[in-house]
Amino acid sequence: MNIAFAFSPTGSFTLDLVLIAAVALAAAALLFYRRSTLPRRQRTALIALRTSALALVFALLLRPIAVATSSATQDVVVPVLVDVSRSMRVTDADGLSRIARARAIAEFDLMPALSKKYRTPLVAVGDAAADVSIASLDARAKRSNLVGGLAQVRERFRGQRVPGLVLLSDGADTGQADVSRTTSRGDSIPLFAIGLGSASGLRDREVLSIVAGEQRLADASIDIRVSTSSSGFGRAPYEVRLIADAKLVETRRVTPAADGSPDYVTLTVVPDPSRDTIYTAEIPMASGETIAENNTRSVLVAGAGRKRRLLVIAGAPGFEHSFMTRAWSLDPGLEVDSVVHKGQNGEGRSTFVIQAERDRGQTLASGFPARREDLYAYDAVVVANIEGRFFTQEQLRMMADYVSDRGGGLLVMGSRSLAQRGLIGTPLEPVLPVELDDRRGTVARASLGDVERSAPNHVAVTVEGATHPIMRLGASGDETRMRWATLPALAASTPLGQPRSGASVLAVVAAPDGGVFPLVAIQKYGRGRSMIFGGEASWRWRMLAPSTDRSHELFWRQAARWLSQSSPDPVSVIVPDALEPGDTTAVDVDVRDMSFTPVRDATAVVSVSVEGSDPRMLTVHRSGAAGHLTAAFTPERQGVYHVHAEAMRGSTSVGSADRTVYVGGHEREFADPRLNEGFLRRLAADSGGRYVRAADASRVLSWLDDSARHTTTEERRNVWDRAWVFILVVLLLSAEWTLRRRWGLR
Repeated sequence: MNIAFAFSPTGSFTLDLVLIAAVALAAAALLFYRRSTLPRRQRTALIALRTSALALVFALLLRPIAVATSSATQDVVVPVLVDVSRSMRVTDADGLSRIARARAIAEFDLMPALSKKYRTPLVAVGDAAADVSIASLDARAKRSNLVGGLAQVRERFRGQRVPGLVLLSDGADTGQADVSRTTSRGDSIPLFAIGLGSASGLRDREVLSIVAGEQRLADASIDIRVSTSSSGFGRAPYEVRLIADAKLVETRRVTPAADGSPDYVTLTVVPDPSRDTIYTAEIPMASGETIAENNTRSVLVAGAGRKRRLLVIAGAPGFEHSFMTRAWSLDPGLEVDSVVHKGQNGEGRSTFVIQAERDRGQTLASGFPARREDLYAYDAVVVANIEGRFFTQEQLRMMADYVSDRGGGLLVMGSRSLAQRGLIGTPLEPVLPVELDDRRGTVARASLGDVERSAPNHVAVTVEGATHPIMRLGASGDETRMRWATLPALAASTPLGQPRSGASVLAVVAAPDGGVFPLVAIQKYGRGRSMIFGGEASWRWRMLAPSTDRSHELFWRQAARWLSQSSPDPVSVIVPDALEPGDTTAVDVDVRDMSFTPVRDATAVVSVSVEGSDPRMLTVHRSGAAGHLTAAFTPERQGVYHVHAEAMRGSTSVGSADRTVYVGGHEREFADPRLNEGFLRRLAADSGGRYVRAADASRVLSWLDDSARHTTTEERRNVWDRAWVFILVVLLLSAEWTLRRRWGLR
């Protein structure tokens, strides 16, 4: 035990100042006794007592601290942590389950040797950290919150002498904590991690992910994309089944490109729009497969939302406008308002044919919505064959903001709308997915397939377009290409420029002179989407094709649905997907007014309910962004949760929003069940520790001994507030007073 003293002054003191104070104190005591007639020896004793008392009082003002350090091995703690999550049940640890291997290492290799020198509490780490006995070690925890458990253990033994932590785990961490939490306070304890399980060679088939498009409209088909993998079975084929609410929908046979490589399957379904549907991707259990829990994943497709509103602003009516508008009007998921510019009357004023609901029709009397909130009431806008000069600069700017800020969709089509100089230099130009000033037909041909052999004005679908929701006419990309190739040619097409960076060309057309131009191009712009169609007389796909062919109708419906699909409501609720019971997540509420301006003083009432339970109210807080509110939410069990938010400004309702989320769609604990050596190495390295596999677990003993030799504990104790210090000051002053009286001084 080594003891040293340090000072913790309330002000800023230097060594020079301390020396000056000491000299001043000695001088004061000397001056006090300078006229005394006592013998020199007695006067010196009194000066020494007076100086000592004053110096001690001055030292106490500096608040001295006693620092005691020790490097002995007594009372040293070495916690042994064992991962008890369900992934530790996997039997790939030298013929044993991982938890059985961990139990054997702890009982026979670590605890007997460590307990001779150190205190060795055994801690189980699952959902949290808790003391456990070796006999009761069992892999039952639903989660393995390794980072959070390490943080708890470090906090528990803070201030004690801990040369290191020992962790036995497979490295499957499913907690939501950050790795930095384990070393964030500057008192890092080395972690010695022992990896359990096999990092490769596991015989396992797994559904890696399942993602579904959003069913925002009734009678809409959506894609369900499934990613799978097969390890340890070579290139042996396997089945992927799609199940909807416990009923088999489709089965696909998958042949892996290579052992362990990801495989992708896209399945198209038409959900029931009146209710929520849970789709499950399943791989049947194979003989010799190690794990069954990761063979399924589920995703929720919520019921269809409200109808999407479409505003069509067109030039003089013609076949194109009539056929296109009819296709949209017959779509049960769309509401269509149209404004057709007929021309000018005798007074030189523009005249229009307006078809819309009465309230909305009044806002379209001048041919274009006069206010932002009137325009923003629509989810998508179509500008069809009308000159750019028809719009004012303010109207063009409003449409650009409509796409970028409101999140609406915009379709521009027709030769008049796409005239060479029509929209160049206007606020709407950057919204469009193609360049308007370079129309030389130089689309990259590498990805166009057989377009160069296509007849002029025939639609040729690109590689990306073959699987895009707008162009899909068949169940597969090949069928979609074949269907488009058999359709009648367009009457003509408008030469368009190169796609912008980030835009996609879904279809091209060959001009009579050999040039290849974009026909259908799309891009995301701000919060919204834009599309351009360069063809003329698409009605030919309806009139010149067999009466049973629905290609024309499907294309225009799918285009309108894609454009309007992502258009948000003024009040929206955002909840992350892929939640599991016990996860703590944020429910975000975005509140805007009818012009989609954030409502700064908005409040919200948010409730959450699950089947068979009453709604539970959440505590809502404002975040830093205007109009943005957030609440914490922790689902307790598996099921479909309904989130409802009612937004208010004062006592006035701004609007409401609903969100449905499925909790428990997959077993995160068994995602990629191999030994995660990379994670364990990083945990150990960040703390100054080391990683070792189970076969070399005994090396941890020497590492701990080495760490213990270099580890000291430091204990700080205040000296200035001790009773004996006060008694010493009193004794010095009393001794001086007693001697003064004895030697005749008063």
